[in-house]
Amino acid sequence: MRALVIVDVQNDFCPGGTLATQRGHEVAELIAAYQQEKGAAYSFQVATQDYHVDPGEHFSEEPDFQDSWPPHCVAGTLGAQLHPSIHRRELSAVFRKGAYDAAYSGFEGISDGVSMAEWLEARNITAVDVVGIATDHCVRATALDALNEGFNVRVIRQLCAPVDEERSLATFRELSRAGVTLR
Repeated sequence: MRALVIVDVQNDFCPGGTLATQRGHEVAELIAAYQQEKGAAYSFQVATQDYHVDPGEHFSEEPDFQDSWPPHCVAGTLGAQLHPSIHRRELSAVFRKGAYDAAYSGFEGISDGVSMAEWLEARNITAVDVVGIATDHCVRATALDALNEGFNVRVIRQLCAPVDEERSLATFRELSRAGVTLR
């Protein structure tokens, strides 16, 4: 059984947001179309959501854009909301992460007190397709953690938006070497 994992497709990561990726809107719309066209092929669709309350040094007025970032996806703000294109009614769960820390991986997220790994395993999911924002950060971390949790993992490249195009190519090479299937 396979699940679609939509990583951090949130307003702040799209053009106009506080930490926008260049292709954020485009990828959000492509994912929404994919949900409609291919959603029935999945046992479940879930999403992750950066949802920061006070993430400490993850936020900085002088960010290095590696470990520290401008404030983004602050809990309760429009920027933290999922992009309006995403078909929320198709989502079985949304896993919020990073309230008090950085939390790049969706597997650090919680929905109704349950981790994503526990939630997926309880539903007999053995494989995940990972899409979303940003390729070179949260998509990367989520895909690698999915492997570490024992899932068969595919990343759909055209449904991912990077912070940095060059770094995303290195990320795809790293994921492939780790055992992730790239589509």
